[in-house]
Amino acid sequence: MRCGTAAAMVLALAAVAGAKPTVTGETKVWHAVTITFDGPRTSETATPNPFTDYRLTVTFSRGARRVAVAGYYAADGRAGQSGKASGGAWRVHFVPDAPGRWQYAASFRTGRNIATDPDPRAGRATAFDGAAGGFDVAATDKTGRDFRAKGLLRYVGRSYLRFAGSGEYFLKGGADSPENLLGYADFDGTSDTGRHRRNEAPGAGLHRYAPHEKDWRDGDPQWRGGKGKGLLGAMNYLAGKGMNSVYFIPYNVDGGDGKDTWPWTSPTERLRFDCSKLDQWEIVFSHMDRVGLMLHVITQETENDQGLDRGELGPQRRLYYRELVARFAHHLAITWNLGEENTNTDAQRKAFATYLRGLDPYDHPVVVHTFPGRYDKVYRPLLGFGDFEGPSLQMGNMRGTHAETIKWVVLSAQAKRPWFVSLDEIGPAHTGAKPDKDDPAHDDVRRYALWGNLMAGGAGCEWYFGYKYPHNDLNCEDWRSRDRLWDQTRHALEFFQKHLPFWAMRHGDELTDRRDDYCFYAAGKVYAIYLPTAGATRLTVPDNRYTVRWYNPRTGGALRDGSVKAFSGAGKHAIGEPPAGKAKDWVALVTGAGAWEFSRDAAGPSFDGEPVPGRASAPSPKRPRTGKPPRITGFALIDADRDTVIKAFDPLADGATIDLAKLPTRKLSIVARTTGDVDRVAFTLDGQPGKTEGSAPYAMTGDTAGDYNPWTPKPGRHKLTAVATAGGKKHFLTVTFTVTDGSR
Repeated sequence: MRCGTAAAMVLALAAVAGAKPTVTGETKVWHAVTITFDGPRTSETATPNPFTDYRLTVTFSRGARRVAVAGYYAADGRAGQSGKASGGAWRVHFVPDAPGRWQYAASFRTGRNIATDPDPRAGRATAFDGAAGGFDVAATDKTGRDFRAKGLLRYVGRSYLRFAGSGEYFLKGGADSPENLLGYADFDGTSDTGRHRRNEAPGAGLHRYAPHEKDWRDGDPQWRGGKGKGLLGAMNYLAGKGMNSVYFIPYNVDGGDGKDTWPWTSPTERLRFDCSKLDQWEIVFSHMDRVGLMLHVITQETENDQGLDRGELGPQRRLYYRELVARFAHHLAITWNLGEENTNTDAQRKAFATYLRGLDPYDHPVVVHTFPGRYDKVYRPLLGFGDFEGPSLQMGNMRGTHAETIKWVVLSAQAKRPWFVSLDEIGPAHTGAKPDKDDPAHDDVRRYALWGNLMAGGAGCEWYFGYKYPHNDLNCEDWRSRDRLWDQTRHALEFFQKHLPFWAMRHGDELTDRRDDYCFYAAGKVYAIYLPTAGATRLTVPDNRYTVRWYNPRTGGALRDGSVKAFSGAGKHAIGEPPAGKAKDWVALVTGAGAWEFSRDAAGPSFDGEPVPGRASAPSPKRPRTGKPPRITGFALIDADRDTVIKAFDPLADGATIDLAKLPTRKLSIVARTTGDVDRVAFTLDGQPGKTEGSAPYAMTGDTAGDYNPWTPKPGRHKLTAVATAGGKKHFLTVTFTVTDGSR
């Protein structure tokens, strides 16, 4: 009996080995080409496990170029439509980046846990191992928003991602909510599994996105008899508003928010995957490629980032990453995010990033999201790390966006691996970006978050919806709840894409007189100045002839003339007033004369030797003028770890002795207390000029929205002077103090 069974297996494998692979998809540059192999008939629940105990890798070649791509078990090959969990289809997706003849050769091996074994000789060859073939690739025929017209979105060693085909640089604008986008009733094997935590956005069961069914169009995909129209229609709506990115979490069980999204066959399984559900995800993701929406894949969140292998890079996490890459890495615009509000260690984050980079044949960028106040702890150790491309900023106070973006643009450039710095969440968590009916103007979000990021050299924004408002981070059904916010985001992106060679520009807030504006420039060529309220300012420029036009960030549209149309010469020049709405924000576009043009391959700006973060304080509304002269009333010592005053040194008395051993921390700052009208406070320590602060708190070391930059004084006697100015009036105060260290 055993001999007969063995003989039958040999015959079956021989038949399988002789089956010809099927090539589907449009064989064109930047289009996904899918090859399906007829292999062992098995199922999601079978032993051996088809996800752990088989490994498919297909090598594609054209001339000397070789690309190794992971494959996966695909049940019957049409599980998204059939709902089947069994079959003999094994599949790989490949995106060719050049026309011509491409060849492929399959490696298919079996063995216990071989799927995540990096040894190419592990296990034994089986079934269709060695299957080979070829196909001819033509140029793409796509245009417009379709990513297949633009190519892979790649990190190219700059502060902006770039499409490999068209050469365009990418600025992001899109939706951060709902993060449980894939907790959708029309997906197979999807349910709401648990109670929601206190202060979590209230759930409303699984998403249906019914308001967006009307946005589904004839010819759009669907599955299993008309399912998917709500979610696909929602993607059409966002694309129609000019958005280009969507943030979502494919794994939110193990304590996560929503508890309704997982790629496995059950919410407790970690080594077997739901083929029909993941095929249906693939239908949605392919549609997103066609309408021009990047996949921002948040691989885990703070509540469950210890859930796989107790936070380590173990067999569960390795298999999870491999399946994500094998099934979805062929999509043209992906950002892999190592985790939302991530609490893994630096060593773990680096291990995750390196493992993903080794799996992903297209080297999609890798980022990580963290808590406000933990930026330095998480991001500084990653500066210069070769498998990481940028921070995914969460700002507890959106007014700090501009300075925080500048900080990481500059620091990463100085580390010789520039990051693209995105703003992916604004706080507080209960508020975020409010619905239009609660905040019809979106003034603060537009000023401090959207334009704050872009004018710092940032890579763009996604909008989080706070849990106290309708259509929030977990129960959003209708993205029209923020229709005006999408418009304002589009207006900003259009200004940058149409009017600025932004890839060759840098922040330059110091070039204007005002302390509450943003300046972004390429010296002598082009300057963009964002004014939160219209008013007089002067711009410092080198010698040239300049024209001045104005852009309305609230309504978009054409450039308009203001009160000053042109000026000439080097030095400071008034740029005049905008054409209307002087109480509102405007953007001035100052353009130098001459036949200048920036190639997309031109070198980016240099930040070598530049202090960080540039202008330390985020722009804030001007305080009402009191008519009183500026006055410094005293100083206070700050605990820069906790961003609080050290009461024993408030005020910091002249002649005081500070024993470092008796303080709660050695990371300190000093703030100046002021009254009256104050435009700025300049500090001098021990005769050396230091920071000049343009808004409270006036900190000797600078701050980012109240997060103080740390300073540890050397033991000895010190002298600190602060000078407050307003108009032509000044006031200064000096304090001396002695630092000791009782621990020595």
